[in-house]
Order: sequence, then C-alpha cells, then structure tokens
Amino acid sequence: MEFEDFDHHTPIEGTTLFDGEMAMIGYALNKMCYSFNSAEAREQYLANPEAYFEKFGLNEAQKQACRNKNVLEMIAAGGNIYYLAKFAGIYKLNMQDIGAQQTGMSVEDFKEKLRKAGD
Repeated sequence: MEFEDFDHHTPIEGTTLFDGEMAMIGYALNKMCYSFNSAEAREQYLANPEAYFEKFGLNEAQKQACRNKNVLEMIAAGGNIYYLAKFAGIYKLNMQDIGAQQTGMSVEDFKEKLRKAGD
C-alpha cells in the first residue's frame, strides 16, 4: 500500500484519536490542566477540586475522570496527553502508573513486565 492510499482516519482499537473534534470536546479539561503550570493554580485545585472543575466548566465525564485520576478516561473525554501530564504530576503519577492504566495491569505487574522485556 502506498502512503497516499492509506486512510489516516482508520480507527485503531483502544486508541482515542485526538483531532479537531476531540480538541473542542476537551477544551475545558485541557485549559484546566494548562493552568497547572502555575504553583498557585495547583494549590487551588488541591484545596477544592470540585470548585476548580466548575471554574473551568468541565463536563461530568471530565470531572469523573479527574476524580478517578485515570488518564485514559481523561483522554477519552478530550484530554490531550501533553496537558494531562500536568494533572498527573499533581498526584505524582509517573509513566509506570500511566502505563499500568493503559494496559489494565497493576503498577507492580506492569513494572515486572518492563523488567522482563529488558532481559
């Protein structure tokens, strides 16, 4: 198959495509996460997450994903991974935590999988 013949919008199972439509859906969530560049904003969020959700106009799916601290749910709700990294940092979630979420494994099982892959 030639590159120009490839359908770039072919769904990939388990993958949320971040396109213009998802950017519009996730605007409030991403704007909130962008605010976490400021230490003051992070403090405000941690003091009252629900009020912070309201301040930015998150929808219920976005609020619940944040309450769950689940990056995949946030992506499905329109979150962009680059902005969500700011959110993950507030809760000290590292790449192994996020990888475990993505694979449906516990963090320890995911770390063990990585160790074995390195052998």
